[in-house]
Amino acid sequence: MNSSNSGLVRRTNAAKSSNSEYNGSSTSTQNDHNDNFKSGSEDENLEEASDKETRLTLMEEVLLLGLKDKEGYTSFWNDCISSGLRGCILIELALRGRIELEKAGMRRRGLCSRKIILKSDTPTGDVLLDEALKHIKDTDPPETIQSWIEYLSGETWNPLKLRYQLKNVRERLAKNLVEKGVLTTEKQNFLLFDMTTHPLNDNNVKTKLVKKIQDAVLSKWVNDPQRIEKRMLSLIFLAHASDVLENAFAPLNDDDYDLAMRRVRELLDLDFETEAAKQNTNEIVWAVFMAFTK
Repeated sequence: MNSSNSGLVRRTNAAKSSNSEYNGSSTSTQNDHNDNFKSGSEDENLEEASDKETRLTLMEEVLLLGLKDKEGYTSFWNDCISSGLRGCILIELALRGRIELEKAGMRRRGLCSRKIILKSDTPTGDVLLDEALKHIKDTDPPETIQSWIEYLSGETWNPLKLRYQLKNVRERLAKNLVEKGVLTTEKQNFLLFDMTTHPLNDNNVKTKLVKKIQDAVLSKWVNDPQRIEKRMLSLIFLAHASDVLENAFAPLNDDDYDLAMRRVRELLDLDFETEAAKQNTNEIVWAVFMAFTK
């Protein structure tokens, strides 16, 4: 990815061979996550096991996609990323085995009407995740996916629930990425105020992230959502919900762009209730997807 484009990736009409500049393999997941994922193929498992690159959470990946490379901040017009990052937090907790949905029961309640319950209160080691986990643990009676996205975002009319808001999430995630060497920290003047920004420091990490997403819907596409690795499936959905997925597809030539967007649309049009009822799935993942497409 060319950082001279002020961080906003753009579609080009270059030949498909131009995509060869995006070389790299998928970032590996943390060892304690592996039991919670289903990889799309044995080759992907081998890639993840051997990859020694920077490990990012779903929240960090979505934020990195949204950040302008040189300016170091997200678009002022993006009002979707805040709730999208909260969705990332819930899925990250689910993939790490910390939360789950209550049983559907005899009435076969839908995903969005079922409550989140605690599966394990063991700390994850991530401050944001552990803060959200504590809120979920301390809440009785439990709440639905949609409610938790609203509470963690501070988008609720109930003043008693405002204490659940996770504050300064983008800044805290950006600082995590600074600590990992992906971003750096600068001060920029915007006439009336100064703002801390986080320009890209390691272009290689973002380039590999973009390539990983492109591959998932192009060269490594499998026409079965149950065979797509859960973390990658979640990244595609939540990047779309956060209005930053375009930044991964914009450099593609027209044919690949159209194909990638068509396949994303196929995923968005799935029956999430049906997918969640299948074996070896994670119900919270599909419940979060449903909450963003209602």
